[in-house]
Amino acid sequence: MTKQTETFLTSVEKMFDQAAELIGLSDDLRHKIKVANSTYTVRFGVRLRNRLFTFTGYRSVHSEHREPVKGGIRYSPHADQNEVEALAALMTYKCALVEAPFGGSKGALVIDPSEWEEHELERITRRFTQELAKRSLISPAQNVPAPDMGTGEREMAWMADEYKRLYPSDLNGWPV
Repeated sequence: MTKQTETFLTSVEKMFDQAAELIGLSDDLRHKIKVANSTYTVRFGVRLRNRLFTFTGYRSVHSEHREPVKGGIRYSPHADQNEVEALAALMTYKCALVEAPFGGSKGALVIDPSEWEEHELERITRRFTQELAKRSLISPAQNVPAPDMGTGEREMAWMADEYKRLYPSDLNGWPV
């Protein structure tokens, strides 16, 4: 845990508390809304460059007040649980404020994408997808990933393809 991400999560919670105070939310409801429903840490190995590398990833679901939940997955060497929880909370609040029919989630993989060749990054992304999918931490019907910092359409295509390979009979995973 770094001081910067502690400050980020604390800042998000402080802003929420100020808004909750203005509208008169009770302390018990304030606490329920503020905390993440669940945050998962996954660690997995991938054999690359004649070595076994261990990676750490996160997926946080802040609120399932509306489903599906949605939220980006970022690749950053500085990602950690506090950052993911703060970003998941912000996704919840953003969706609620604009009345988008989604709850908030966020994910991250602790990795610097520039340190890996494309075929290596694909293998890492597919393994991360396997770890998330087998725990129901991503799915096209309930927990929808999206690109974020360090990821884009390429990584999302790898994730979608891997999900479809793992769950070929899931109609929600088929392209429209």
